[in-house]
Amino acid sequence: MLVVRPIHANDLNALLNLAGQVGIGMTTLKPDRAMLAQRIELACASFAEQIPPEQRDYLFVMEDVQNVRLAGVCAIRAGVGLDEPFYNYRIGTLVHSSRELNVFTQMETLYLSNDLTGNTELCSLFLHPDYRNGANSKLLSKSRFLFIAQFSHLFAPKLIAEMRGYQAEDGSSPFYEGLGRHFFKMDFNRVDDLTSLGKKSFIAELMPQQPIYVAYLPKEAQAVIGKVHLSTAPARYLLEQEGMHFEGYIDIFDAGPVLQGRISELRVMRESVLATVLIQPTANDATQANTLVANTTFSNFRVIMTSAIPTISAQSQQISLSEQELSALQYQTGNVVHTLSCKPKKNVYA
Repeated sequence: MLVVRPIHANDLNALLNLAGQVGIGMTTLKPDRAMLAQRIELACASFAEQIPPEQRDYLFVMEDVQNVRLAGVCAIRAGVGLDEPFYNYRIGTLVHSSRELNVFTQMETLYLSNDLTGNTELCSLFLHPDYRNGANSKLLSKSRFLFIAQFSHLFAPKLIAEMRGYQAEDGSSPFYEGLGRHFFKMDFNRVDDLTSLGKKSFIAELMPQQPIYVAYLPKEAQAVIGKVHLSTAPARYLLEQEGMHFEGYIDIFDAGPVLQGRISELRVMRESVLATVLIQPTANDATQANTLVANTTFSNFRVIMTSAIPTISAQSQQISLSEQELSALQYQTGNVVHTLSCKPKKNVYA
């Protein structure tokens, strides 16, 4: 049984081991004990409501209950760029024309931007390789949407997610090699480490403030703008299923796309269902799990995956869960849960 829950203070060693599997390019999840300890402290304070809502960092882990092992991690940052600058490149267009020469050109450009400051961010999604099967990735990624739906008043109207950008087989970033290295004069790994530690002043100090013409970049750099890391492609697909999309903002180092979506327009806001729990004596079929079920508590928010489907009538909405599933949710019969099918409803107008 896998359950997504808030991180606890005693999860530090397990989180450190998990972060050691991540690799280069995910600045929010580095295998640094001090940094992770600080982040866990912030997360615990967030779930305890000890800090203002806009400063909170909700860090969740996916736990393998039987083996007492962390299988994955994900997070929601309530507001980005409020304590330190949040930079992106905005892809724009400049038009040059001459009637005399009968020349009209459109040039794609990159603008250094803080446009996304204050938005809520989905981040730090990582699933251990041993658990990359079945519906585990859906549980880990989509569980955050149920938390946002349940407590939407705590978040900004717009949601963003920075996707890890494309990397070559040797771990290098073609975009960084074609642009960033000229200004920072250091390896991609070093820049990645500095940003993960919150040391971002060098970005404003060293990056050009004028628009950068994409056509001036090497072909290899141009080709990966807006492309994701190979291992990040499934995560992008899951977010796009929930109503997020690319609107022309990219990471300034590896050119990974930034997905955006208005919380009020997310699938979870339309299709999630509140249901009363009924006890089912026999276990549900774990191999057919396709429904996310979350309790509705804040500090002890928990999400599981089940094959049970809510039954909806004019009188009530109910879902039958096994004793094991109820135990994982730390709930009991008669409680109300928040449910969401993993499969989006088909658009009948498409």
